[in-house]
Amino acid sequence: MPPSRLIAALAATLSLCPLTAQAADFTVTSNAFASGTVQPAQFSDIMGCTGKNLSPDIRWSNAPEGTKSFVVTVYDKDAPTGSGWWHWVVIDLPADANSLAAGVGNGKAKLPDGARMTPTDMGAPGFLGACPPEGPEHDYTITVKALGIDKLPVPDNATPAMVGFVSNMNALATATISAKGKR
Repeated sequence: MPPSRLIAALAATLSLCPLTAQAADFTVTSNAFASGTVQPAQFSDIMGCTGKNLSPDIRWSNAPEGTKSFVVTVYDKDAPTGSGWWHWVVIDLPADANSLAAGVGNGKAKLPDGARMTPTDMGAPGFLGACPPEGPEHDYTITVKALGIDKLPVPDNATPAMVGFVSNMNALATATISAKGKR
């Protein structure tokens, strides 16, 4: 899509966007994050780390009325990049979805019909596990956004920033869970 058409589509979408609200009952859980520490299987198997690079299991419940789709992300705010690090971006999850199986981000399980992964900060779609540099713990956050639209109007190669911009403008509620991890 040419940039001018993409901008026009984004502007049209934003004009119809509800304001983001927090729904107190909307929650996200993950066995991989339950202890508050990122499990060894969720660490990368590249860049000097020796994990299994397994995307975490994620479950959410009590989405607000009017939810038409979901976006799920995994983000490290402490990555030494100046802007954090996006480990996983999944969009267009249908309204009847309420979970992602462990390993789905690596092709070890199937995404719900219609869902798609967009590039992470590695430049390709799919899950990339934690692999912080030696030093202090990093804070890894799983976020699930309930959206008031069926599909995000973004291309398959949308950056995490673009997905964040458009999904934030269409979010009905957001739920997060965090865990710490270090080498």
